[in-house]
Amino acid sequence: MNKAQVTTTDRGTVFVVDDDETLREGLTSLFRSIGLQVRTFASVKEFQEQSVRDAPGCLVLDVRLPGKSGLDLQTELARSEIQVPIVFISGHADVPITVRAMKAGAVEFLVKPFREQELLDAVRIGIERDQEQREKLKSRLDIRARFSSLTPREQEVFGHVVLGLMNKQIAGEMNISLITVKVHRGNVMQKMRAKSLAELVRMADSIQAPAGEADVAPSVDRASRRPKPANPIL
Repeated sequence: MNKAQVTTTDRGTVFVVDDDETLREGLTSLFRSIGLQVRTFASVKEFQEQSVRDAPGCLVLDVRLPGKSGLDLQTELARSEIQVPIVFISGHADVPITVRAMKAGAVEFLVKPFREQELLDAVRIGIERDQEQREKLKSRLDIRARFSSLTPREQEVFGHVVLGLMNKQIAGEMNISLITVKVHRGNVMQKMRAKSLAELVRMADSIQAPAGEADVAPSVDRASRRPKPANPIL
């Protein structure tokens, strides 16, 4: 997907993909009437060539389109790990298609003609969901940056601490003095900006990499309770 820059507002942007020009114009007026930015596209190809989300948004997507279908686009976005909320609109009440779209994570599936308020409510939910996703990602990246500021030895202590080991146990595992453990542990808490052990554990959970991505937190062999060497920081 071409990632050309697009200017948007904090309230959100609605991306409408529908081959009906009259409908696109009507939806543009509707969304702008409540202060949302709108960009419209006549096909999936046009959307993929031009659209980029750089602020909270929602995709209003017709199912049947010339060329690739709305469902095709939903699948491609998922494969690219682009988590844009989608509200499907369709002129046909096709149960299998509806089920497929909703199982794949669509916010709503509306059959034309639909009430304007139904669409507005669905889009509002989509934009709010996107805002939450972005906030979680920002927080996760911030925590990862803090973790990357730890020295290799501090990262190892981090791994032991979040397992619940006491300082004496950590000293024994790492073959270092108790005082050294306390110093490293203090540095970990300070650099991670953790006010408690519980908060540090939550941070460890949040920085675990998803499947297929290189780990940035120390992986743990839970059978032996020994942290493995941390992988290089991204």
